[in-house]
Amino acid sequence: MTTKNIMIVGVGGQGSVLASRLLGHVFTEQNFDVKVSEVHGMSQRGGSVVTFVRYGDKVYSPVIDRGQSDFIVSFEILEAARWLEYLKIGGVIVTSTQQIDPMPVLTGKALYPENLVDKIKNAGVKIDALNCLELAERAGNVKAVNLVLIGRLSHYFDFDSDVWTNAIKECVPAKFLELNLKAFEFGKNA
Repeated sequence: MTTKNIMIVGVGGQGSVLASRLLGHVFTEQNFDVKVSEVHGMSQRGGSVVTFVRYGDKVYSPVIDRGQSDFIVSFEILEAARWLEYLKIGGVIVTSTQQIDPMPVLTGKALYPENLVDKIKNAGVKIDALNCLELAERAGNVKAVNLVLIGRLSHYFDFDSDVWTNAIKECVPAKFLELNLKAFEFGKNA
């Protein structure tokens, strides 16, 4: 199989590292060679966080170049737009519709772009957008957006449900397991 690429993009503190670890576990359990690379940037100050997950028969590099990503999983809609050039033709963006104001918007030097989901669709990109924040709240904690997104992403893979559930059990501390399993199911069934 050729190498497949997933970018996880968001803002510091949203749980992208757990999401990438979970995906790495899923693909490893399916006997793929997996490479995961994290680029934190200004994550401690609410800046962009990007994680690359690559899997296939043999993966030689953890880095994804422009136009190579099969999926972009985005925790925030502006981050989806920001990294759009990395999506390959025919790729899919799975995104939360949540909006987090970047520093230029907070300081009044810029306005948050409007209608980003429509703009991305109008550019001919397949986008699967849902209100992950609301679903995470229903699951019991706004910090579970990452598992809502992973649940939504699971639609695009022909893996048994147990593969995803076992990965969550392996990667999530026991005291948060029920919450995260619920968030995953909400995303999966949205």
